This record gives sequence, C-alpha cells and structure tokens, in this order.
Amino acid sequence: MPYVHLTIAGPAPTDAARRRLAAGLTRLMAEVLGKDPALTAVRVETAETGLWTVGGTPVSPAAHLEATVTAGTNSAADKARFIAQAMELLKEEAGPGLPLATYGVVREIAADSWGYDGRTQAARR
Repeated sequence: MPYVHLTIAGPAPTDAARRRLAAGLTRLMAEVLGKDPALTAVRVETAETGLWTVGGTPVSPAAHLEATVTAGTNSAADKARFIAQAMELLKEEAGPGLPLATYGVVREIAADSWGYDGRTQAARR
C-alpha cells in the first residue's frame, strides 16, 4: 500500500507529463520495491515557482520525491536503486536543470501505524 508524493516547482508539468510521472513511479514501486501497483497511490503536485530555494537562492525547476512504505519490507539496496531510478525519471520529465539538492526519500512506517480500507498493515499479516 505504498504512497508516493512528488512535488515539482517550475514550469507546471502538462497532464501528459503528470501521467508519465505517475505511471513511471508506479512501475518503479512495483519493479524495484515489489509493491502491488493496484494499491500504489501517486500524487503529483506543483509548488509555486520562486518559493523553492536551495542554499537560500530560488531555483526552477525543482522537485522533491517521497515514497512511503511499510517498515522492513525493502532492503537498503532496494531503496537506493529506487531513489536512483526515480531521479532519472524526474530528470527525463523535468529536464536537466534540476538542482543537485533534489531529494528522494523512502519513508518507512511501522506496520501497526498505517493501513488502508480500515485495517493496518500489521492486521493484514
């Protein structure tokens, strides 16, 4: 039941680009982290240009990616591979101008602390 939140600042992505990003992130969650694509939720949102800074200087384009998964379900190597491949996807869609400080995060939540359809992940085990 992974959740992926991508925030992009700069020129707003087209609807087609948003669909490509959502599909690509869903595919990476399945192929790299072994998550069920039917249960993978992806949110692509935009942030106002000029309000995103790196080192105190406004940057455009900019992006931040956070994927939430159940703790202990992926190895360190899996997570590193996901972050690397997700960054490549972002560069393809946002262009080469993304700053070095474009972060990818895999957040792990304890199985008893989140779930879907009214049941925690721990209750599903």
